[in-house]
Amino acid sequence: MPSAALAGLWERCSETSGFLLPRAGAHHGPAISRDGDYLGATVNLAARVAGHAGGGQILVTSAVAIAARASGFEVAELGPHRLRNVAAPVALFEIRFGASELSDAIDPVCRMRVEPESAAGSLCYEGQRFWFCSIACVAAFAADPGRYLIFAGREGA
Repeated sequence: MPSAALAGLWERCSETSGFLLPRAGAHHGPAISRDGDYLGATVNLAARVAGHAGGGQILVTSAVAIAARASGFEVAELGPHRLRNVAAPVALFEIRFGASELSDAIDPVCRMRVEPESAAGSLCYEGQRFWFCSIACVAAFAADPGRYLIFAGREGA
C-alpha cells in the first residue's frame, strides 16, 4: 500500500529532470517466511506485477486496489493482463499519485521526466502533446503509439 514515505520518494524522483521514474507493484496474500526472506505464489505474483509496471506507475491487483480506494487514493482499472509465467490473465489497477500529475512532462516511452524546453522533440497525438527525451523515443512512439498510451495514463487504441 502506498505510504507517506513512498509518496515522498515518488514526488522527489518526479521533480528531478532526467531522472528515471520509479515503478512498483503489489499483491496481497499469504507468503512463507524463511531465513529472513519471503517466498511463495503471492511474492511471485507481486514481482510479476512490479515487472509489468512502467516508470512512474504503481500497479496492483484487486485486493490492494480495494484497500487503496478505501484509503482515498485514485485507482484506475487497467483490465486483465497476461504476466510472464502466470497461467491466467490478472486484473491490474494503477494507483495514481505524485508523478501522474506530471504526465505531460514524462516521456511516454522510457518514462523519464522531460523539461519541454530541453526535450529532443514532441508529437501531438489524438489532441495530446507528448514530450520525448531522445529521437529514439520519438521514433518508438511514432511507430506504435498505442503501445505507450497505457503508460501515459490513457487506454491504448
